[in-house]
Amino acid sequence: MNGFNGNGSRSIGVADADGPTLITGGAGFVGSNLAHRLMSAGRPVLVFDNLSRPGVERNLAWLRETHGDHLQVALEDVRDAEAVNRAVARSKRVFHFAAQVAVTTSLVDPRTDFAINAQGTLNVLEAARAQAEPPMVVMTSTNKVYGGLEDVALELRGQRYTPQSDEARAHGVSEDRALDFHSPYGCSKGTADQYVHDYARSYGMKTVVFRMSCIYGQRQFGTEDQGWVAHFLMRALRGETITLFGDGKQVRDILYVDDLIDAFLLAERHIDRLSGQAFNIGGGPGNVISLLDLLDRIEALTGRRPDVEFEDWRTGDQRYYVSDTRRFQAATGWRPEIDAVEGINRLHEWLQQAEAESATGRLHGPSGHQAAGAEELASAGGAR
Repeated sequence: MNGFNGNGSRSIGVADADGPTLITGGAGFVGSNLAHRLMSAGRPVLVFDNLSRPGVERNLAWLRETHGDHLQVALEDVRDAEAVNRAVARSKRVFHFAAQVAVTTSLVDPRTDFAINAQGTLNVLEAARAQAEPPMVVMTSTNKVYGGLEDVALELRGQRYTPQSDEARAHGVSEDRALDFHSPYGCSKGTADQYVHDYARSYGMKTVVFRMSCIYGQRQFGTEDQGWVAHFLMRALRGETITLFGDGKQVRDILYVDDLIDAFLLAERHIDRLSGQAFNIGGGPGNVISLLDLLDRIEALTGRRPDVEFEDWRTGDQRYYVSDTRRFQAATGWRPEIDAVEGINRLHEWLQQAEAESATGRLHGPSGHQAAGAEELASAGGAR
């Protein structure tokens, strides 16, 4: 039950004859992938984005070229409540991805971080609540709402941190864990997370929160602040040195973007019974990788190990985070279809072609896909 039809292609289960699906941050990495999936199935989409992140305007151009009249665009900012009201009033469903997502940026400018992540989310919720029939709201949160996980006893196994507890090692971090916002970014996203959760409880709205681990895939161009899988691959392709913050043995469960889109669409399909819940979403224990593991994979792909330099640990960097996805799997039948090795290979191939086309001045990525913006899930009030 993972969103596939009989011929193996990924299917869509909801029709949009009654209005477009609104995607805030729809020109970014995750947003453009969702928009493409929806419009490929004939569903109209309203992309709401301020295009503040360099490169995302190329995503928007690609979506326009590929999907024509199925695409509507609002070049606006989630901090503008009236602009959000206008967009939500036109829409029947809302996927809220617009965010400031870099911990480092939040430490430098916590006011802007709060305005985008917390106030921007409240703007979306209030706009939805004002409608005669409030649309569902699916919002992307973060594993940072669980804090640094300092109480999870770890041990080193090879070049990975791993929990000493058999239960934690087998399943990862569950939604039952107490929230512990860490860094201004963790606080702003955690605030948004809880508002979305409470609007289902207090106002009867249909909402779902996804607390995401590391997402990667096509149309992703990462930086040191986020999107580290793509960032490492891009640096390696260019023969540039990669900086590791900490010792490189920190662990994440990585999830390919196509599998994330499946999860979004399953949440939409089952919104009536999933409403008011928050789910941890990531690759799970079967897709665990450390930074050093990725360097090994790059060496296997390219025949050359990237040059590396080390810097101090950064604020809020968990040594271990792996999503326990059993709750969402039990509710919907979802599971990741693309494992870490296959996903890294796919992204590496896509980036190779994107780099080659960039060198020739072409705007579009390989195989008709548009190169994404500068960061994994980012834009100040716009692309995610």
